[in-house]
Amino acid sequence: MIQVHGLSKEYDGTRVVDDLSFEVRPGVVTGFLGPNGAGKSTTMRLILGLDRPTAGRALVAGRPYAELADPLRQVGALLDAHALHGGRTARGQLRWLAASNGLPERRVDEVLGQVGLADAAGRRISGFSLGMLQRLGVAAALLGDPPVLMLDEPVNGLDPEGIRWIRTLLRSLAVEGRSVLVSSHLMTEMALTADHLVVIGRGRLLADAATTDFIDRHGRTRVRVRAVDPAKLDALLRDSDLAAEPVDGGAWEVSGAEPERIAALAAANGVVLYEIAVQQDSLEETFMRMTAGSVEYRAVAA
Repeated sequence: MIQVHGLSKEYDGTRVVDDLSFEVRPGVVTGFLGPNGAGKSTTMRLILGLDRPTAGRALVAGRPYAELADPLRQVGALLDAHALHGGRTARGQLRWLAASNGLPERRVDEVLGQVGLADAAGRRISGFSLGMLQRLGVAAALLGDPPVLMLDEPVNGLDPEGIRWIRTLLRSLAVEGRSVLVSSHLMTEMALTADHLVVIGRGRLLADAATTDFIDRHGRTRVRVRAVDPAKLDALLRDSDLAAEPVDGGAWEVSGAEPERIAALAAANGVVLYEIAVQQDSLEETFMRMTAGSVEYRAVAA
């Protein structure tokens, strides 16, 4: 388990992580979400002992990372796919990691095969694409067969097959009982992968909930409705006490009312409907609404 208690970090008087507390439990893929500059990467660095917190603490298996006797056997991490020695081969990179952590050399070829780099084991890292670097970073994280995995944006640079592979891998690792913390800006992928979400903005905790509960609690639910005679439906909705607004295709979206009530109202007034459907915000829509006030850089579309 990863446990974060009251974690804070300041740089030059600016607090980038602010009294953050959450847990990453075994058997669960926990998605770590937030806009750019929210403090996700800093939090991961604090958990791994790469930065020293201003306040609070982070524990892995009940101990600070620096106190773990065999860190690579306890925690596998991918924070920066480019943080590799370009002159080494893929196998050479993993061999020195294995040797320095007392791991059997057979694990090198095992994890290279697991991430799909067996045929590239003898190639120099300097010639790797971003997707290949990501796969090699994942291989390094898996080298010690650790019970805890931390991956920062692991799908960057991967093609569709690679994205599907990392999704399947993360879920299989959780099924084995491991604690998996993964950050990503791809909301559609997080919706398919993460069982639980930790959402932060400007270093503060915004949400800590199961993925389905997060969408149900913070997302909007609307009823989309269309009629054979759009004008009659228009008049009916305008005259009712329902919160409705027109959308594309001659349809209306109604908030705060059950579809049964809308259907009964239409039937009572002779309005024939040919579409009525409940629509729930996606994870992306819910996330965007929740973090709208925490975005550090905002572009304006032309």
